[in-house]
Formats: sequence, structure tokens, C-alpha cells
Amino acid sequence: MKSYMMKYYMFFCLVFILIFSGVATAATPINMRVAGNFSYNIAHVEQVERPFFNSLAEKSGLPLRVTYNPMDVVNVQAADALRILRAGTFDIMSVQIGMASRDDSFLEGLDLVGVSTNLEDLRKAVDAYRDVFDKRLQQRFNTKVLTLWPFGPQIFYSSKPLTGISDFKGMKIRTFTPSMAALVQHFGATAVTLQFSEVYAALQRGVVDAAVTAPMAGNTGNWPEVTTHQYPLAVSGSVQGHFVNLDYWKRLPPEVQKKLLTHFKQLEDDMWNLSNSVSGDALLCNTGHADCQKAKKFSMALVSVSQEDLDKIHAAVSEVVLPLWKSTCEKVYPECSSVWNETVGKVRGFTIK
Repeated sequence: MKSYMMKYYMFFCLVFILIFSGVATAATPINMRVAGNFSYNIAHVEQVERPFFNSLAEKSGLPLRVTYNPMDVVNVQAADALRILRAGTFDIMSVQIGMASRDDSFLEGLDLVGVSTNLEDLRKAVDAYRDVFDKRLQQRFNTKVLTLWPFGPQIFYSSKPLTGISDFKGMKIRTFTPSMAALVQHFGATAVTLQFSEVYAALQRGVVDAAVTAPMAGNTGNWPEVTTHQYPLAVSGSVQGHFVNLDYWKRLPPEVQKKLLTHFKQLEDDMWNLSNSVSGDALLCNTGHADCQKAKKFSMALVSVSQEDLDKIHAAVSEVVLPLWKSTCEKVYPECSSVWNETVGKVRGFTIK
């Protein structure tokens, strides 16, 4: 009898331990340190990104303990993001790929200037390049893709009268990717690389005559106060992403990873939708159109984009952008051209020779 009672007692204790150790494991907090987009990108940060991370624990049902701060709050420069993420300083970061591509030109292949001049074509390019892009990030930066999305069509704000591409000659234009710099130089301009936060003062002081950014970014940054002409020729989409440190990701249980991927897919879709909606309104508001709704209203002159200029951009991609990117990228990754041709090139109708 005593032996029976002892076995029963030991069995009960074992069940108790298994049950409550499982509860404890499930309830163990998962810390998540996030460096988000820059706080001056108000629409993206306040309407989508911050609410997403603030509610992620509740919506996912995971025991997350999220610490979220925009990059400028934690004093992170856009060009340093991948190195900081690889070092594990943050677990997840919002990355401006054009700026970060200075560490690996292969990354810029996602959104080479002039290749995708509208968001529909850009999404095809992003989807085609996603897997090879993610593989490269994991190999080079110990980092994995969670989202890829455009900030918005990258257009020109000019403080000088502008009728089209022919007027670029002799101008100083702010750019932020190597291929964008090559493009404006091809048309006779001087490319000047500046952080977004530096552009307003540079335009005001004449350090640059024009600058490239998304319609809403320029609007919230008050660029129409120091520029007069808006030229809505979209040369890229300024693709951004949310990336996770791979060591951090691998420590998460598979069921946690699966849930997070589902929610980050929704974040990606929300960012694409936002880019579509806010860009059109900002274009109207920058030029003082009566249909302006949410953005600040200014009175810039709207410059029409001619088919001739679109044809010039298309030709410049093959003549300048792709050869330059090939030369730079193949120095560190010989398969650049073949990989790009089979992905982005195939869906956008370009071939690197």
C-alpha cells in the first residue's frame, strides 16, 4: 500500500511540475528592442509603425516586452543601420535600404533608380528580389527580412525654375543612393549626398538647388517653404524594411516565429497601402490644389512629366545605372548581374549585359 501511495505521489508531482513548468515557459517574457523609422516621418511612424509595435504583444498573444524608439531618438544614422543590427545592439530595426546599401551594393538592386517608376511595378520587383535579398542579408549581416515596403515615389523638389530633365544641367541635387547620384550626373547635375534632416537647411542656404524625396516626406519636412517647383518624376520608391538580428530570431521558438511573420506581413501591407494613399494627397497639397485633404497646403508650381523625359529615364537605366551597378556589385559578388537579370530584370524588362 505504501509503495502504491508513493508511486501515486511521485506521478502527481511529475504531472504538477510538467504543467506548471510549461506555463512558466509560455509566460516567460520575450524582450524586443526596436529602432524604428525616423520620427519626422510622421505618417509612417505615428499612423502605422508605432501603433504596430505598441500593440504587437496583445494582438499576437505572445509575452512580448517591446521597447520601441525611432532611430533619431536613439541617435542612429541610416547608413549605419545594418552594422548596428549585425552587432546585436537592437533586435529589430527599420532600415533605409538605399542608405544601407553603401555596405553592400547588391542590396540596392531591389530598387535601382529608374527601373520601377511607379509603385505597382516596384512591388513586382520587390517580390522577385525578396528571397535573394534575404539570403544575402543573412550571409553578410546576420540579419533577416521581416518587411519590405516603399516610402513613396521619389520626386524632385526644386528651388529653381524647372521644366524637365533638361534643366538638371548645372544644378546641385540632393540624392541618397549611388544609382540616383549616377542618374542626375548623367543629365549634367552635381549629386550631393545628405541625410533627410540636413536637406531643409541645404535648400534654404543654396547648398543644393533641388532634392529628391517622397511627396509626404517633403511636405512634413516643410520643403515647399524653401522650394518653388515640384517635379513628380518618380525615379524610385525608396524601399525600406524591418530586419531582425538572426541570432535573436533563431532563439525564438518556431511557433513564435510563425506568429510574428504573420503580423509583420500585415505591417508590410499596411505600409504599402499608406504609401499609396498619402503620396497622392501630398502631391495635391504641395501645389495648393483644392482637393488637398490631410497634408499641409503650400503653393508650389507643378511641373508636368513628359513622355520624352520618361523615355530619357528608361534609356539612362540601360546606359548608365545598370552598368555602374554591375561594375560596383560584381567586385564583391560576381553573380550580381545574373541574379538580378533572373529576378528584377525579368519582371521589369531590363537586362544587364
